[in-house]
Order: sequence, then structure tokens, then C-alpha cells
Amino acid sequence: MMRGGPMGRGYLTEEEKAHRPKVTGQLLKRVFSYLKPYWKQMGLILIAIALSSLLNLYPSILTGRIIDEGLIGRSMAMLVRLILLSLAVTLGANLISVGQNYLNTWIAQHITFDMRNKMYAHLQRMSQRFFISNNQGDIITRMTSDIDGVQRVITSTFTSILSNVITLAAALATMYSRNWVLATLGVLIIPLFIIPTRRAGKTRWDLTRESQACNDAINGILNETLSVSGQTLVKLFGKEQHEYDRYKAANKKMIKLNIKESMAGRWFFMIISTFASIGPMLIYLVGGILMLRYDQNITVGDITVMVALLSRLYGPVNSLLNIQVEWIRSMALFTRIFEYFDLPVEIENDPHAITPVRTDGSVVFSHVNFSYEPDRQILHDVSFELKAGRSVAIVGPSGSGKSTIINLIPRLYDCQSGLITFGNINVKKLDLNFLRKNVGIVSQETYLFNGTIRENLLYAKPDATEEELIAACKKANIYDFIQKQETGLNTMVGNRGLKLSGGEKQRLSIARVLLKNPALLIFDEATSALDSISEAKIQEAIEPIIAQRTSILIAHRLSTILTADEILVVKDGHIVERGQHADLVRRGGVYTELYETQFKKAIAAVHSSSVLLKAPRPSPSSAENPDRS
Repeated sequence: MMRGGPMGRGYLTEEEKAHRPKVTGQLLKRVFSYLKPYWKQMGLILIAIALSSLLNLYPSILTGRIIDEGLIGRSMAMLVRLILLSLAVTLGANLISVGQNYLNTWIAQHITFDMRNKMYAHLQRMSQRFFISNNQGDIITRMTSDIDGVQRVITSTFTSILSNVITLAAALATMYSRNWVLATLGVLIIPLFIIPTRRAGKTRWDLTRESQACNDAINGILNETLSVSGQTLVKLFGKEQHEYDRYKAANKKMIKLNIKESMAGRWFFMIISTFASIGPMLIYLVGGILMLRYDQNITVGDITVMVALLSRLYGPVNSLLNIQVEWIRSMALFTRIFEYFDLPVEIENDPHAITPVRTDGSVVFSHVNFSYEPDRQILHDVSFELKAGRSVAIVGPSGSGKSTIINLIPRLYDCQSGLITFGNINVKKLDLNFLRKNVGIVSQETYLFNGTIRENLLYAKPDATEEELIAACKKANIYDFIQKQETGLNTMVGNRGLKLSGGEKQRLSIARVLLKNPALLIFDEATSALDSISEAKIQEAIEPIIAQRTSILIAHRLSTILTADEILVVKDGHIVERGQHADLVRRGGVYTELYETQFKKAIAAVHSSSVLLKAPRPSPSSAENPDRS
């Protein structure tokens, strides 16, 4: 497909026009700063482009001598010599092009390597707010497609500009040195190629875009009506004929668009072929008139050279006419990448960060206020103290701010005002790696990598011994399950741990946190999404851990809360009550309401599941594994 056609898209779409970047000197300086480390290679590319462009023109010039001195002059020696010289020049130009392409690719790959590393390191430093606020697909697109596009900019746009400018200048200079009349005629003929190319290209692109929209509509109908849920709905409402008519209409529209697009291409190539013939014919006609009638100092070889050079003009001119579009797209690409690079790092390590030898894991919140958005405050004047070796449970309605409180401790976010200390040191003064190494969180949504149980455990401690792995699994009440697997610790867990039940994943995540051996353990709704039997198994694992470590528990279920030394009741971002279970129930406040509506119902379930766990287990042949939920 010729550049400027529908595939090259030698014009901007409406969306591209609306988001056209502002090209400034600062932006260009920043773009070229990525080329600066490779200026020597870029110099070689510039030389290679110049040599290649000039050498590629030389066979066209030699064609005139081949005709005049070899054929018309009837000199076999000169004919052979000129043909061999033409082949040698062509081979040399091609070899230089190979070297140029290698350097292009080498530079492009190294620049994208640098940008990917820089982007990944920058994204790793972004706060949790960034990943919640931004679409995951957009983040990955910036990391992959956008940065990959930089390769095309370097290997195509930048080098294309240089190559086309040099080729065009050399071709024009050569043509005018031969005959200014024919050269001017050749320049005047160029629009005959370009106008139909651009018009036909836009027509085909419009048809392609409309065809793609129609194809998307057809795929939407298929996805909706041929899925299990969609088919059930269609059948229950008796809409089979309606959906068939809808699909048939869309399919008919698609066929018409495909025919139009195909024929637009045929008309386009017919027009181009016609003008491609007219151009050389005009050169031959005018050249013949000059040579035969006016006895100009012009030869058949000169006319032939002009025709050959004319074809060399079309490509560069067409490319340079489209270069504005390519340039805008390239700048838009860099702008999108720089937008991410310019995002401020919200959570930064203090330049004089403190790294204690050890910490006791104690936590103090003093008049802490926090908001995700300026006009919507989440936490209001939160104050509490968790002493080393003690445990606290945080309860409250959904959305009251419980998870926000614990996210402030490892600095996934920073509070707007107030003070949070960890081991009697302001968390903002602590080294981030030290802080996060000493805070272990088991969340409701357990995340496992697609690998083995062993690999997921070693993520917490890469140098852990076999004995340490087994000990952690036993404490997490998951080792019995692992022993029953054919490959033990080398059992694959599947994508996001989908080969395991919810209870198994949760206990595995507890084992992983235990291997980390943090000073503070946080259980965030660790059992809320599980059945009562799975919950009881996890509870068996959690209780002895809590008894030995500084812990924070967030739970909807009474079984988890009762193990804590103190209970904090949070509502609308305020700590409204605190104390022991029995005292809080008697007060008749928020906790009493939670107990009556939520916790009380869990007592019977926990009790019954505990009885089941203590009862003799049925044989494998008579019962399924109850934990596979």
C-alpha cells in the first residue's frame, strides 16, 4: 500500500485533531534527549542515509549513459562497464541500507529499553491512589504500545524525513542540471500522482472505519446472543427471530461496505496507473520535440534519465506531504509517555530516612485526618494506640474507613494531617523498604502469581529453606492440604490462584506473610468471603499467631474480633466506640447494632463448624474435601 493510502492514513482523524499536541522547543529538547546518548550511532545513520540516497539515484543517471554511449554509441565494452558499475552501485546502496537499518533498530531498541525501565521504575513509586484512579489497561498501554511506538518513530519517521529530503534534493538537482524545461515539467506532473492518491486514500479510510464499526456491531450481537446467559434470555423472551433479523441487517450492511471498499481500491489503482503512464509520456513528448524540432543539446539518454528520476520524485514528495501527520502522531506519542513521567511521586522516601536495627511493631495514630479527594474526607481526627505484642480489632459498617486506616501504616497513602508512628518513629521518617518489610497484610482479595505454591511462598523470602516453608505452612494450617497434592509444594496454583479454593488461597497467603516475619500483622477481612468451615480453619491458624504478634484485625465476623485485646468501632471515618466485646454490647451503640444484625448470626455457624472440624473425618471415598469451595 502506498503511503498516504488508507493504511498509511496520510491525514488526521477527528480524535487526533482534537488531541493535537502543542509542539514546543521544550518538548523537542526532551524528545531528542533520548537520542543524545547515541549521537555517534545517529551520526553514522545520517552518513549512511546520505550515501544510500545518492547511490540509489546513480543507476537512474547511468541509464542515460547506457543508452547514449553503450547502445546508440554501439560500444559493447562501455555497455558492459556501465551495467557492471550500475550493479555495483546498487549493491553498495543496498549494503549501506542494511547497515543503516541495523543501526536504526539498535538505537530504537536501546531507547525503548531505557524508556521501559524508567517508566516501570517510576510506576513502582506511584502511590496506591494512582492505580485506583487510572485504568489498568491504559497503564499497560503506556508501558507497551506507546513505548513500542517510539521504535517506529525512530526507525521510520525521523529517518524517513532525512532520507526523503536528501533523495528529493539530489533528484531535483540532477534533473535541473540535465534540462530545466523537462525538470520543470516533471515537477508540474507530481500533483497528478499526489491528488488522486490522497483523495482515494481518505475515501478508503472512511470506508474502512465505517466497516470496522459495522464489524464491531456484529461482534457485539454475537457476544450478546451466543453466550450462555444471552441465549437463555433470548429463548425466555422468544426473541430468536428479532435477533436473527438484527444480525442479518448488520451482516448485509457489512457486505455492501466491503464491496465499496474493494472497488474504491480498484478505481484508485486504475487512476494511479493512468497518471503513471501519462507522466513519462509527457516527458518523452516534450523531450522529443526539443530534441527533434528545436535541435536542443539533448539526447535520448537524457530523456530516459528524466523519466527514471521522475519516478524517484513521487515517493519522497508524497511522504514529505504526509510528514506533518506523522510528526503530529509522533509528538502525541511522546506527549502521552511524558504525561506519565511527569506524574508526581506522592509517597517518597525521606532523604534522611531512618532504618532502625529492629522495631517492636507498635502503632500510634494521633489526630489523623485523610481524604482521597479534597472535597470528601474519609478519616476524621482518628487517634488510637496499639502497643507491642497486643492486638486491636477495627469494626464498622462498610465504607466507614477501616481499610483506609491500615493502608496509612505502610504508607500506601499519606495522611493530610496528624501523626502516625511505627515503633515510636513517624512513618514518614522511616525508610520505606524497612517500613513495608515490617508490616504484613493478609487482605480479603488474596493475590497469587501463576506459579507453584513454593514460588508464591518464596516471593516473601527468596532464600527460605525447606524447613522454613513447611513451618510457615503448618502455622497457616495449610500443610495438610499441600501434603495431599501429588507434587506437594510444587503444585501449580493457576492464574490468580484459581486452582485453589478460597480458604486454601487465604491460608497460603497467611503462610507467605509469616515467611516475611513482619513486626506487625494486619488481617483485613481475611475470612469475610469464606464459608464457615474454611473460616474456622483460618481462625485456627490466626488465633495462635495473634497471641504472639502485634496485630490489627478488620473483620465482619465475631469469631475474628473476639481474639483481639481491644475493639475500635469506626463509623463515617470517626472512632465512635472502643473497648471489650462485653462492654460494647451493653452500651447499646453502633457495636450493639452490628452485633445484633451481623456478628450474632455468626456464633452458631462458627460453633457448628468447630464441632465438624473436631469430629472424626469421613473416608475420602465417602465425602468430598469440604475445603474445596
